[in-house]
Amino acid sequence: MTTTTTPATGSTETAIPSTMRAVVVHGPEDYRLDTVPVPTPGPGELLLKVDAVGVCASDLKCYHGAAKFWGDENRPAWAERDRIAGHEFVGTVVQGDTTALTRRGVDLGDRIACEQIVPCGDCRYCLMGAYWMCAPHDMFGFKGFDGAMAEYVLVPTRALTHPVSRDLAPHVAAFAEPLSCAMHAVERGDIHFDDVVVIAGAGPIGLGAIAGTRQKNPRLVIALDMSDDKLALARQAGADLTINITTDDAVQKIKDLTDGYGADVYIEATGHPSAVSQGLNLLRKLGTYVEYSVFGSNASVDWSIISDDKELNVLGAHLGPHCWPAAIKLLESGTLPMDQICTHQFPLDRFQDALDLVADSEGGSVKVSIVPTLTHPTTSTAIRD
Repeated sequence: MTTTTTPATGSTETAIPSTMRAVVVHGPEDYRLDTVPVPTPGPGELLLKVDAVGVCASDLKCYHGAAKFWGDENRPAWAERDRIAGHEFVGTVVQGDTTALTRRGVDLGDRIACEQIVPCGDCRYCLMGAYWMCAPHDMFGFKGFDGAMAEYVLVPTRALTHPVSRDLAPHVAAFAEPLSCAMHAVERGDIHFDDVVVIAGAGPIGLGAIAGTRQKNPRLVIALDMSDDKLALARQAGADLTINITTDDAVQKIKDLTDGYGADVYIEATGHPSAVSQGLNLLRKLGTYVEYSVFGSNASVDWSIISDDKELNVLGAHLGPHCWPAAIKLLESGTLPMDQICTHQFPLDRFQDALDLVADSEGGSVKVSIVPTLTHPTTSTAIRD
């Protein structure tokens, strides 16, 4: 691999390869490890050497061709071919001009995380301050900009960045993205001190929602899952009570705990259609339902529960706006069991194994990441009670 030592104007000279390995999206179920040029930052842009990139359930659903990404009779395709995958990432600043470094308050060698969305700044939503709902909706790894399943990633001028401590392991630092998303779901729930809050799912988003809800200190935090191991991890993340839905009737148990009324807030973080009706049934009247998941198939429910029966507040949640600093602070505090949440790390050339492990519900993973500098897979501390 040839190298060049011609960084962007204003930066300290650093040897940068001319080519790199990257996971390129050629279409559904056709992701390939290709050799591509290393991007060259223009005015106001940065180049990061990728420290780690998380593998998200949405990456998997895009890989498998879900309509949300590739379109159907109701919507056009959103994801793009020939795009480098990966949107949950942190990296080290290795190149950039003085303007870019100064504007972002960073130096060469600093670590930053990028928000997954790259807002346009001009659409109706951006102008009203709702940048995370940007109309063009360019997003690293999916549309508009290449992602970080690669050795290097370009940070465009419109990207939103946050400093992250270099004391964190790379795969832990990359967890800032799913944790910020989970915290946004918590914010949408408008949780109060006397609330009973139920989180469905103890995967990465669910665990983040449990941790975020714990910061709100409601009366009771209840986690639901099908795995006893993940429920044990949920308790370590802050759940007061856990229910295995394969052995217990979660709806009845929660009603028994609340004098027959039901929970105040339900946060859905499984992406399974059955979790939708479960949430509607276990909420009290005038309760709040927060939907975060990306679904691989349609969910059908009796909408009269929402209206005539209970007059529920049903809210969506998307990305992690305004929650990144809090998420990073929580990670840097060391209070979460990250050695057990970040269970598996893979090198770039094993990206397919990483995707397959995320897809395997019996595979024993919680959070799977790709670390480009690795030469072989690693496994963090096993889940334990």
